[in-house]
Amino acid sequence: MNDSNPKIVTPWGSKVLAEPAASAPIGVFDSGVGGLTVARAIMDQLPHESIIYVGDTAHGPYGPLSIAEVRAHALRIMDELVDSGVKLLVIACNTASAAVLRDARERYTRKYGIQVVEVIQPAARRAVAATRKRKIGVIATEATVTSRAYEDTFSVMSDLEIYSVACPRFVEFVERGITSGSELLQTAESYLAPLKEAGVDTLVLGCTHYPLLTGVISYIMGDDVTLVSSSEESAKDVYKALLRAGLERPADLPASHEFLATGHSETFEHLARRFLGPEVARVRHTNSVAEQFPTGSLALIPSELIKPRVTIEADRSTPKR
Repeated sequence: MNDSNPKIVTPWGSKVLAEPAASAPIGVFDSGVGGLTVARAIMDQLPHESIIYVGDTAHGPYGPLSIAEVRAHALRIMDELVDSGVKLLVIACNTASAAVLRDARERYTRKYGIQVVEVIQPAARRAVAATRKRKIGVIATEATVTSRAYEDTFSVMSDLEIYSVACPRFVEFVERGITSGSELLQTAESYLAPLKEAGVDTLVLGCTHYPLLTGVISYIMGDDVTLVSSSEESAKDVYKALLRAGLERPADLPASHEFLATGHSETFEHLARRFLGPEVARVRHTNSVAEQFPTGSLALIPSELIKPRVTIEADRSTPKR
């Protein structure tokens, strides 16, 4: 870490680093607790890495929101994470990935050299490798299904049949801490019926909340259907990005994790400990993402420290049903 770099203390106590450093944390965010499945996978695969996790519970769930609203909330949070000195950003939310990925890579990777990892493409790659009958189902929020982000990603494979179903109440169940019971079972049976009828052999859990409902989803779909969660695959992409950039955290530095919620921290903390475990020592509330920096504060980073632009290859795929 270069201590000569300008530093500014953020509202949550972290310090701004003017350029990515190997000792800096990874920034992970989601609309709520679902992204903790991605954080868990990163912790398991990269135990030396530190994480700052932001659950945007003041505005989530993102699924019912418009793409423009999701984009605004997501960019505010990522601006704050960049200002706090993270070395890599993880969009641990399918809805936000669909809404803002290209903007994020333009805003942070091209200008500041900070890589952005998302959850849609890793899940799609795994689903393509797993399917036997070339029939893939996708369950996701309304916003993700409407965006056709998965159809766009799968469109490079002409022999695939993709069936997408919105399951909006799944997020509601998870955010309430409900992962079993008759109401959830009946709701899941209704949502998943078209996919069973279509005969899909692979099902993408297209929301990071959904892996917490694997039990009921697997029960309904049956053992012959492979469930694909993006969490493990996204963590692999995090490792690859850190390796390429030379930003792996030194093994002799102890990892530390910070958890923030833009809404009620007590509710988030209870669910986070239940789903993630003892790594969640405490969840702090922050208003900064939504209020103190409504348009971000990236201007605080001196222009002379902006890294040279890197080439981002455009996605020329076209939607396909």
